[in-house]
Amino acid sequence: MPETDAPWEYTLYIPADPRAVTVCRRTLRLILGLHHLPHLTETAELLVSELVSNAVRHAQGPAALRVRYRDRVLQVGAWDGDPQPPEPPGKFDRPAEAESGRGLALVRACADTWGWQPLSRLGRRGKLVWCELGVAQAW
Repeated sequence: MPETDAPWEYTLYIPADPRAVTVCRRTLRLILGLHHLPHLTETAELLVSELVSNAVRHAQGPAALRVRYRDRVLQVGAWDGDPQPPEPPGKFDRPAEAESGRGLALVRACADTWGWQPLSRLGRRGKLVWCELGVAQAW
């Protein structure tokens, strides 16, 4: 049981390297465990994988993972230096052998809500693509 519902936030700056996705997933797992929210880990890891993969794959330069908790809502987001909005979520009707194109559709399907906003980090303009999960009682 959480000791407090006080808000908190973590930011992890990452390089434009596909290995950063694994680092972000493991960091998220640790954060959620320390804050007594392990019941959100599986879904949150999927969401972080999609958001960070997009940030690393489509933007040139550094990126960041943001994990925020406030008002019993977990928000995860990925910042990248590309100010262009993300492509709208597609559908799951891509051929089975397609290796991309379902990321934001998964985010839309698994998160309570999602969105994006322009955001500056490290003196660079870019965007934050985020999603939220409500923290339901798991006990």
